[in-house]
Amino acid sequence: MRLARRLILTGAFCLSALPAWAQPVREARGAPAGAFDFYVLALSWSPGFCEADGSRDRRAQCETGSGLGFVVHGLWPQNEQGYPSFCEPGGRFVPRAALQDAAGLFPDDNLARYQWRKHGTCTGESPSGYFRAVQRARDLVRIPDGFKNLTTESKVMPLELERAFMAANPGLRPDMIALSCGRRILQEIRICLDKDLRGFRQCPEVDRNGCRAGEVTIPAVR
Repeated sequence: MRLARRLILTGAFCLSALPAWAQPVREARGAPAGAFDFYVLALSWSPGFCEADGSRDRRAQCETGSGLGFVVHGLWPQNEQGYPSFCEPGGRFVPRAALQDAAGLFPDDNLARYQWRKHGTCTGESPSGYFRAVQRARDLVRIPDGFKNLTTESKVMPLELERAFMAANPGLRPDMIALSCGRRILQEIRICLDKDLRGFRQCPEVDRNGCRAGEVTIPAVR
């Protein structure tokens, strides 16, 4: 009994000793719909996302010749600490009319359906309402010109990427944006937005959990 208690205390100490950016982000499954503080718009860099993760379930996004660069991964309700998910355990059926609202936003319908089940059900919106919110969020963000027709691989510092997005989006600051990387490969940009989707906002936890690589590779568009 004493040994078990000692192991528990040791584990708790080790977790508290982790740097702030390494603390796990809490996922609250089945939280009440609509109870969140702000949104995170996740924009995947398709070549890097596919190279780092494989993404076998998103083949349309990863096919050679797709020509896809930044695409919407999702619009995620977020709290100051942690985030809600799967707020309706069984999810809700996504009508075809709602998927038509999502046309052109996501790489394919399967991703749209999954984002609705995991994140959209936590917004308090209907499927169509959620996809309209995704469109509003996407319309707020301008992709820097340097990412258009990127035909050669490049290596940059994460801060340079953030600055490119800040230059293209007035009002966006370093504590409102974060990069995600895997194996030092750019996977996505995460931008924090007000709950009313009228502008950018601070998100310390999202920022802390961003990519910490000194340099990341940006694979070319396929």
